[in-house]
This record gives sequence, C-alpha cells and structure tokens, in this order.
Amino acid sequence: MTPSADGAEVVDLRERRAEAPAPRRSAHATLAAAMAAGDDRLRALAYHLLGSRDAMDDVLQEVYVKAYRHLDEFRGESTIATWLYRITYTTCIDHLRREQRTDPMTSEQIEDARPGSAGIDDHLAVRDELHQALATLSPERCAAVLLVLRDGYNYVAAAEILGVPPGTVASRVAHGRRQLAAALSTDTEGGE
Repeated sequence: MTPSADGAEVVDLRERRAEAPAPRRSAHATLAAAMAAGDDRLRALAYHLLGSRDAMDDVLQEVYVKAYRHLDEFRGESTIATWLYRITYTTCIDHLRREQRTDPMTSEQIEDARPGSAGIDDHLAVRDELHQALATLSPERCAAVLLVLRDGYNYVAAAEILGVPPGTVASRVAHGRRQLAAALSTDTEGGE
C-alpha cells in the first residue's frame, strides 16, 4: 500500500497484480492449454450436436467465455477436459432448446449443408455419410456415442460429462450404435 497525499493508504494495483497467487495464474494457463488441446474434439461434438458450423462457432465462443468466467468454480474433481466437455454439451443442449430444434436434421437440411460434390474424395464422402447418420440421432444419443466411441471415454466419465448415470450412457450408446448401423446400411444400399 502506498500513502496518499492526505495520509490514507491507497492500494497500488501494480502491487496487487504482482501479489496474485501463482495457482490462479497457473489455472488460467491450464485452462488455455486444455481448450487448445481439446478444441478439435469440442468443435466436433458441437458440430455433430448442432449440425451447423455457424451454430458451432457461436456455441464454442459461449463455452470459452463460460469456462473462463467459472474457472474459480472448477473443483478439480474431474479433469479440466471433462469439465470443458460438460460445458460444451450443456451449452449445445441449451442452444437447441432455445432454437426449439430438438429433432434431428431433415434430409433436406443435410443436403443443403453438403459442399459441392465435384472432386470430393472417398474420405470426405465417408465422413459426410457418417455425419448424416449421426444427424439421425437425438442430441443425447449423439453426444454419448461421440464421447464413448470416438473420444474413448468410459461410461463413468461420459456420464459425468452428460450429467446422467453410467447405465443411461450405456443405453444411449447401445441404441445409438444400432441406429447408426441401420442408417449407414441404408445409405450403402441406397448408394449402390
């Protein structure tokens, strides 16, 4: 503290900044690193749940702001990546509710979202077919399938992210697998 002209002590903000606890600065650095490392997976989760790149970008901006603002509330009971997935999932579901769009994308919406087909290689075609199949799942099933089958989370960790019991995750994954298999086999049969 620095004395003012009238003798009262004044807090020098430069002194305060220098006194900021190291764990707080470290937590922000950890959050930034976790967001950077998990960005592709968070983007994929948001994209598959929302079905739109614009909505994905909007939601992810909201996720990053929420994570930064609520970093003090992170208790460390899970990994920071799990915490970020949870924020992403709930923010996507909130967005879908706000948009009153809980139904899967229609085939017309999927066709409108496709890039031009000239010159698309097989990899992009397979990825597009998978996106179409994922779009037939409810957001809850889609999230469970992506977390467990693509990202390798076990049922307990996925349950923590989704805020449901592990048995519910197992059920959603099982039903999602069957629904995906049916959608992909229909696409394959229709494409021949």
